[in-house]
Amino acid sequence: MIGFIGLGVMGEPICRHLATKSGQRVMAFDIAPEPLERLKAHGVQAVGSVLEVAEKADVVFLSLPGGKEVKAVCIGPGSLLLKLRAGGYIVDLSTTPVLMAREMAGRFAPRGIQFLDAPVSRTREAAQQGTLSIMVGGAEAAFQRMRPFFAHFATDITHCGAVGAGQAMKLMNNMVLFQNVVAIAEALAVVKRIGIEPALALEVLSKGSADSFALRHHGMKAMLTGEFPERAFSVEYARKDLGYALQLAKQLELQLSGARNARAVLDRAAEAGDEKKYFPVLSKVI
Repeated sequence: MIGFIGLGVMGEPICRHLATKSGQRVMAFDIAPEPLERLKAHGVQAVGSVLEVAEKADVVFLSLPGGKEVKAVCIGPGSLLLKLRAGGYIVDLSTTPVLMAREMAGRFAPRGIQFLDAPVSRTREAAQQGTLSIMVGGAEAAFQRMRPFFAHFATDITHCGAVGAGQAMKLMNNMVLFQNVVAIAEALAVVKRIGIEPALALEVLSKGSADSFALRHHGMKAMLTGEFPERAFSVEYARKDLGYALQLAKQLELQLSGARNARAVLDRAAEAGDEKKYFPVLSKVI
């Protein structure tokens, strides 16, 4: 049986894909009742605690806000560590610090439980469509065992190396993205001041070497329209992920000035009261 913990913007559609495509029974837990109620229509069994998932599931997927929540679910009071059986798998789709993923794997290994860090990338639309990119850290055999599950909700599945490698690549993905979005916001600020139409400016950039996923999605779809909804990838989450990346850089004795600059812009956006809004809202403070 598959267990799923965390039914937010990404977790709910991923859980739905597993329930409708895997051919296995799926049980799920979340502190919010609404996604559990919606998923019942797709055959997902709602359960009342993390322990109940641990007692019944062979494979447990996590999709949680960050490292603090993952650690609590894995090894805190009433956690997976207490009840999950030998031979089980934990697949963490969340974004967490690299060293924490390695710590979790080390805690479960003596119990005969495989832990894989498998953070996902792309948009919430990709989660709905089952076209995410997934970056996996863990043993090769465990990766191959879980790969058929990943194929139900991702179209790009990459084994990046040992435990922690998936998180490292996700953090680098987001770090590059955030810096690109800051660059686009700065470019828009310049063209507006000089009197060039912003839509024209982004179209011109998209035809040259400045073209990027960030420009076409975050620039054209959010910054041009000024639409920065909540319950998208927020400034709060971007600050968290960039904080993890900078933490990793410090551990590796690297100075990442571009990442520090992006973090400063995100901090200003949070101070301006936009912490819960879609993170391209950072353009408002430039």
